[in-house]
Amino acid sequence: MALALTLGRRGLGRAWPNPAVGAVVVNNGIIVGRGWTQPGGRPHAETEALGRAGALARSGTLYVTLEPCSHSGKTLPCTDAVIAAGIARVVSALADPNPLVAGAGHWRLAERGINVEIGIAAQEARRAHAGHIRRMQEGRPHVTLKIALSADLKVALSGRRPAVITGGPSRNRVHLMRAMNDAVLTGIGTVLADDPLLTCRLPGMHSPVRVVLDRGLRLPLGSRLVASAEAVPLWVITGESAPREREQALRMRGIDVRRVGELGGRLDLVAVLRVLAERGITRLLVEAGPILAASLVRADFVDEATLFRSRTPIGADGIDALDGLALSALTSSPQLTRLASESVGDDTLEKLARPLL
Repeated sequence: MALALTLGRRGLGRAWPNPAVGAVVVNNGIIVGRGWTQPGGRPHAETEALGRAGALARSGTLYVTLEPCSHSGKTLPCTDAVIAAGIARVVSALADPNPLVAGAGHWRLAERGINVEIGIAAQEARRAHAGHIRRMQEGRPHVTLKIALSADLKVALSGRRPAVITGGPSRNRVHLMRAMNDAVLTGIGTVLADDPLLTCRLPGMHSPVRVVLDRGLRLPLGSRLVASAEAVPLWVITGESAPREREQALRMRGIDVRRVGELGGRLDLVAVLRVLAERGITRLLVEAGPILAASLVRADFVDEATLFRSRTPIGADGIDALDGLALSALTSSPQLTRLASESVGDDTLEKLARPLL
């Protein structure tokens, strides 16, 4: 099961809207097939592993990180493939919270005489499938907030001038985080100040969908995000009153524009996350300025936080990462517990997370 979980991580950021599942086929103590969910969500991990195992799957054991599907969609049910392969035993980490499955896959296998065991490495599997579970149960993606902090808890220079806070190893880790999420979200303030690209620049790694919250459609047509929209998807979420001509100009450059309602002069974050989930996003990385980050913290939408802490201060000319109340809510919240802390080059990485679902 540990191997299946490792294999499943290969699909993170690429398998959406489906979960990134891993599967291993074992016969007489020998691994005869391995699989993971392929880009776009299909083929599924089980059929990949069974296909590699071939005839050696008969009378073997299938280890899988999530319940095999039992319904027909764009592919046939994985349970049919398991039964047809002659698998004798299925070891499944979790029942699938998708109401189209929800135990029916396990039941169908057991009905055909296959020995089904559930719950092996369930805690690890819940963490691995947090995005899928969150989307199924709460109708929103699993949200990870990334913040780079100077030693004096600043994120930039005054006047929204960018500042180099962390070192190269930390920046490479952020690129890896982008590749392992379905989408990366930022606000228009960050775009206007930094003109970011928000792609993954690690060799051989893919880039996530870029999402910009832009209530008034101020996104510059000459920005790097717009210039790269044909190569890497760019979605803009705006308000109901945003100029229609600006929407048309963005659409003509290959940008997807969606409108949501507003609350208190800002985009409704509940509606924003709902739209992303409806479009299949399960894991969302937030790289935003203090205003949007604080709004997500106060709304209790942050499921994980990754803090890159530098040893170098910015000084009195810096901008606070969050206001004192929001920062305290993030680092002292009973909803978030410290998962790990490690050195990344000269920086320290601290991970906080909501308890497992």
